[in-house]
Amino acid sequence: MSSRLRAADECVASGAPPFATVNPFARAFPRRRRGYGGQMKAIRVGLVADPAKPTQIARRFGDLHPPDGEDRREWALEVVSEPFTVASEDVDTALSRLNDHAHEHQWDVVVGLTELPLRDEDGGYLLIETDPQHRAAVLSLPALGGLGMHRRSRHALREVISGMFDPTSEHGHRVPLPRRSGRWRLLLGMVLANRPWLLVPGLKTALVAALTTGAIATINSTVWLLAGSLSPWRLVIATIASIALVVGWLVIDGGLWDRPDDDSSPARERSRLYNTSTLVTLTVGVLICYVALYVLNLLWALFILDPAVMSSSLKQPFRYADLFVLAWFVASAATVGGALGSGLESDEAIRAATYSKREEDRRNRLARDET
Repeated sequence: MSSRLRAADECVASGAPPFATVNPFARAFPRRRRGYGGQMKAIRVGLVADPAKPTQIARRFGDLHPPDGEDRREWALEVVSEPFTVASEDVDTALSRLNDHAHEHQWDVVVGLTELPLRDEDGGYLLIETDPQHRAAVLSLPALGGLGMHRRSRHALREVISGMFDPTSEHGHRVPLPRRSGRWRLLLGMVLANRPWLLVPGLKTALVAALTTGAIATINSTVWLLAGSLSPWRLVIATIASIALVVGWLVIDGGLWDRPDDDSSPARERSRLYNTSTLVTLTVGVLICYVALYVLNLLWALFILDPAVMSSSLKQPFRYADLFVLAWFVASAATVGGALGSGLESDEAIRAATYSKREEDRRNRLARDET
């Protein structure tokens, strides 16, 4: 391995942000002046992006230019939305498909943007893999960590394209993720790429049912007694149980659990990663709905209930502070009743939040294009 690649790998292995103070791409792909004249033809750069989020990101790169101070030709970018990683997370297969696109469109450089995790032959996860000989590269967006993905992907893309014109690069370059922290960074990127807050529209029918259940339960004196008799740790358990039940219901009802294609270790690891990201995404989405339900129940209770009347009915003291506990208990009960008592109006938002289902959609799209 060359000194430039060792520098890039050491930077990533240290856990430092890949595009902060130290940039592994800038070291792995050094910039060089080539002396292109202003009259030279622009370099044709092809961006092949997986459908959905990667395509949205790629289409924002229309104004991408060579790094400042570089005496280079301008870049003419062309974006193609194509599931080039379908049915395969092997980097060699992805690079081969990208080369086919480059020949078909007569591009000088081709870069693939995917939302899937990429793995090398040793089972490690990759941020980027390049083939300078054919001027092709593939970038795994979730490996960027999710936070600041647009800025980081733009920076990475600019450095990779520049590095492809380094005449001393004859072998493939890769930037692997750290063994320990890399998986967590990848998982964070996958969850944020799923955009769990967009699950709320897919749960709106269940939310309406839960709000109805909560509104009725709030004015029930038996519910007042139950809420007042529960200790804080029981309320916490009720909250966790209600969220877990709804997440389990969504997984079962939507068929979101991913199963390995075979008994190989990579297939099992892939399913574990996909299922973990699905569970975390659904949990965050349901938690957002739970908080919204709690706030609405609390406002309803503060508006409709009078602690003095409640004290007279229950023959025991009841304060305004007890309404917060009542809204907490009602939110847990209504979450379960609303979700299990109604079907989902549309599972598109739920399915879009899981990698396994998006992979299935990519395969179906590819099959339709071939027929």
